[in-house]
Amino acid sequence: MAAGLNPSTVELLKRFNRAFPQFYEQFVSSEIQLQNLRLAYQLYKQRKAVLDIKPEGNKSALHFVYRNQSFLLSDIFGVLAAYGLTIHNLSLYGQIYPPMLVFIKLVVSRGGKALTPKTTDNVCRAIQETLAGHFEVEEMLTVEFNLNAGLERVETEFYVDPVFHLPALLIEADNQPGLFYKVMYAIWQEDLLVVNANLLVWRGRTRLILYLLGPNENLIPDYLGQKIAEGMRYRLMS
Repeated sequence: MAAGLNPSTVELLKRFNRAFPQFYEQFVSSEIQLQNLRLAYQLYKQRKAVLDIKPEGNKSALHFVYRNQSFLLSDIFGVLAAYGLTIHNLSLYGQIYPPMLVFIKLVVSRGGKALTPKTTDNVCRAIQETLAGHFEVEEMLTVEFNLNAGLERVETEFYVDPVFHLPALLIEADNQPGLFYKVMYAIWQEDLLVVNANLLVWRGRTRLILYLLGPNENLIPDYLGQKIAEGMRYRLMS
């Protein structure tokens, strides 16, 4: 981590990393740690969500930083669904201590290609406007999707991860349009905060492992986690 950095930057990075879960420094590359520190400083300067979309091969990479809140992912994934974007990869690192920032990278495409400059501008504007409360995501989505249709073959499981020492919720379902939005909307309804995520899309199925904090940003006891897993499955299927 210290290679090529002056001592003051190294010390600042160490203090910055203390707000993340224990696994962050061990499993997240020093390049990403430093990038997140720079994005946090950019957020501090501009006082609104940091949002950037750039081409990455034949896809586009969306970078997002803001204070973590339970509705946040619902809004972001709702906008992506409304614009018909395919999600190929998800990286999410959230702090578990103040200032509770969340750093997200999404690799997306539209029609199998990187986003055009016009679509990029529209998606960025829509996310910022949604976060500002100027319009509701559901109004954008009702034109494209039947939001009352449940997901197919949903499986959920709650456990405490033995490596990360965080409550985790596994969600698996058949692929369908709007899946990510429906999952994140259900997370919001349960008042949960996602602080890390793993995504696998394989053979027509999507598997998400979401590492969570409960209401009031607290750890989730096992008995409550089992109820949350059951509640999530019911919400997603109904």
